[in-house]
Amino acid sequence: MDKKANFQSPYQLMTSRSIHSYKRHLILALVLPLIAAVIPCRAQDSPASYNFLNIPSSTLIYGLGGVNITTIEDDLNSIDQNPGLLGPEVDMQLGVNYMRYVGDSNFAGVKFGRRAGDHGAWAAGIQYFGYGEIKGADINGVLTGNFSPKDMVFNAIYSHDISDRWRGGINLKLVYSSYDSFTAMAVATDLGVNYYDPERDLSFSAVVSNLGGQVKRFQDKYDRLPIDLRVGISKSIGSLPIVWSITAWNLTKWHLPYYDNGDGSDDKKAEIKDSFSSNLFRHLVFAADFVPSEKFHVGIGYNYKTRTDMSTYKRSFLSGFSACVGLNVKNFAVGVALSQPHTGATTIMLNLSTKLYEF
Repeated sequence: MDKKANFQSPYQLMTSRSIHSYKRHLILALVLPLIAAVIPCRAQDSPASYNFLNIPSSTLIYGLGGVNITTIEDDLNSIDQNPGLLGPEVDMQLGVNYMRYVGDSNFAGVKFGRRAGDHGAWAAGIQYFGYGEIKGADINGVLTGNFSPKDMVFNAIYSHDISDRWRGGINLKLVYSSYDSFTAMAVATDLGVNYYDPERDLSFSAVVSNLGGQVKRFQDKYDRLPIDLRVGISKSIGSLPIVWSITAWNLTKWHLPYYDNGDGSDDKKAEIKDSFSSNLFRHLVFAADFVPSEKFHVGIGYNYKTRTDMSTYKRSFLSGFSACVGLNVKNFAVGVALSQPHTGATTIMLNLSTKLYEF
């Protein structure tokens, strides 16, 4: 599958009349909410539930540090973090994903994309998060039997070209959770824009993710969604076929302190880290994607927040690092990603996508 040539084509098809016709309305509908959303988000410091919404379904994104909103890829699986990356180039594409997560957790999903004219596209999908079997008990500790907690996310995505280099998109998400006899539902929205300059191989994006709230709570208390503001940039430098990326996330608040347990010895007290440099790097994810041809790529990412969150003596040397490999074979694109945030947690993700019209 063509990673970039196909992505450029819908932008280049824009006529002068269509650009002026769509630009004003889409900027108001997509760009201004990104700015307006920052103000209410900054005041929300309490811990958020629904953090599974931040787990990517793309091996490329997972391999590039788990957070990336700018990498241009002709793969339907890679649009879940930025609906502004969806475009007509994914017409009739089907994507499936599977992830073996921590413990007995297994995540899986499927997406389908279709073009909407020359300058738009839509996609629909479902993502399942299963956490294995857990023993249930009442408030007195009496066992009540086993249950399997799960979360499900239903996606409806639409994007449109704003101009020859700008694209905006929206992702509507219906979230269903079932934990034993308790259930909850929530509605969330992602708003994203992307700027892509093919001559300089430069991609810039801004996203507000998980705007919304619960419409059905588990019990008496409403759980907050993990609303976030993200910006990112990707660019190749020189003649090397490497795309470098920096993504800033968790921008709704500056302070992201963590506990450093040192070597884990009994006489070592946990120390709170909240310096300027610590907070800065816990907001940043670094990545490099080596793309020697349209048929193959290898990516690596470093997420400092993931590494410091695992700041115990059991943290592995690879904590915070992740890697991915992608291969296009005939009508199929296959991806594999690997990460080890903790010595007892090696996670593997698999992707498969194809364009149905090629059969």
